[in-house]
Parts: sequence; structure tokens; C-alpha cells
Amino acid sequence: MRTDRPGVLRWLWYAFGGALPVRYRAWVLHDATCRTWPWRHFARAFVQMSVVALPILLLVPGPLWLRLVSLLLGWGVAFQYALYNMQESVEHRVRKAGYPPGTALAVRNELQADERAAAAERYAARYRPGPPTG
Repeated sequence: MRTDRPGVLRWLWYAFGGALPVRYRAWVLHDATCRTWPWRHFARAFVQMSVVALPILLLVPGPLWLRLVSLLLGWGVAFQYALYNMQESVEHRVRKAGYPPGTALAVRNELQADERAAAAERYAARYRPGPPTG
């Protein structure tokens, strides 16, 4: 499947929650379902937080160490919030691209089906041995 990638300005628009044109529909699904989708989500969150962080770092009076610690603590809270809302946020982006609800999760589950089956077999072999012989 060929996917058109958005340019930098469109990606920034997308990172801040904007909808992309229809021609990027397949890319949005790829963005939400590839193996690096959590890292992509945190990259978007980082860009959003940077817009707030730079003015705080440059314009708020006070010692530099205090501004840096404040930003670090604020980013910790913001990344925690991004982590807790990761599934819903990604599903919302996929719905805005025109896919039905639950598509991103279904595609990710389908892509990981073999991996999960192998893990289940390893678990069963280790912790669910057959009846004792004897």
C-alpha cells in the first residue's frame, strides 16, 4: 500500500490535532498502527509541549535552573497524560481520517496476531504442562 506522507507544515497541523486531507488517509492509519506508533504519539506530544516550553524558558524571569526544573516537572505530567490517553487519542485521529471507530486497535491486533499466538504457546509450554506421566 502506497502512502503519501504529509509535508512538515501539514504534519505540524496534524500534530496539533488538525485533520489531514483525504489523500493522507492511508498514512494516518499507518501512523496509528505501525510498530512505532507509541513513539510517534510521544513525538506529537513533544511538539505540542515545546510550543509552551520555549516561551516559559525564554521569557519567565528567574534562575535558569528553576525554569528548567519547572519545565521538566511539567513535561513529566504532560507525558504521563499523553501516556494515559494514547489509545483514545490515536483512535480519534483515525476516526477523523474517515475510518470507523476501533480500526486502529483492530489493525494493530491483526498485525500482532502471530506474535501473540507464539507468546501464548510459550506460556502454555512453560506453565501449563501436560498431565504427569508415571
